[in-house]
Amino acid sequence: MNGSDRSLTDLVKGARHVLFDFDGPICRLFAGRPAPVIAREQVDWLDAQGLGEALTPAERADDDPHSALRSLGLQRPDSDLVIEMEKRLTEQELRAVRSAWPTDYADPLIRTWSAVGVRLAITTNNSPEAARRYIEGRDLAPCFEPHIYGRTRDLRLLKPDPYCLNLALRAMGAAPAAALMIGDAPTDLLAARAAGVPFLGYARNERKAEPLREAGARHVVSSLESLLTILRGP
Repeated sequence: MNGSDRSLTDLVKGARHVLFDFDGPICRLFAGRPAPVIAREQVDWLDAQGLGEALTPAERADDDPHSALRSLGLQRPDSDLVIEMEKRLTEQELRAVRSAWPTDYADPLIRTWSAVGVRLAITTNNSPEAARRYIEGRDLAPCFEPHIYGRTRDLRLLKPDPYCLNLALRAMGAAPAAALMIGDAPTDLLAARAAGVPFLGYARNERKAEPLREAGARHVVSSLESLLTILRGP
């Protein structure tokens, strides 16, 4: 086992609190209706309101459904338009829960971590109600409740702001250095850094892994099976 493997082992076995991003590490929320489709609808809706010029070309092309919402929320906090846009995205997320696809090995990993006494939380830019409905449907709620922290109406607090991570840490009485954040996007990494929490990247393919590595993620796994093996090992 090389030094990198030992470091990953220490990271996993040393965590006393684990903060999971939702869409990605726990499930593919938009498996039935791809995220780029939702993102495009957000942009089209803004265009219909005559506000398409508020987005940069990169934001217009972004596959992340939160991109346009985050941008508008920063420009027009608390406006009726932002509230309506956030409500529309929440409705899409709640609808998507019905066809969400579990991430391979996520369920047994969550149950194993919980069984050995590690406290778990969800820290997500998605609607907290969408995350709650999903874990209830998978009988995972006892592993997380009440620690589900997601998007609020104040869109300035979306990751990479560490707001939801800090909420979770305070509520669980967790020392940041003894926690672990598992996420699949650079915004997760940046939020973890700001909160002082060690980070572990999950990327189901190289396209998802590259941005994490470019952002400076030291550990990126392509399957949660490796984490489950570490937990179940000697």
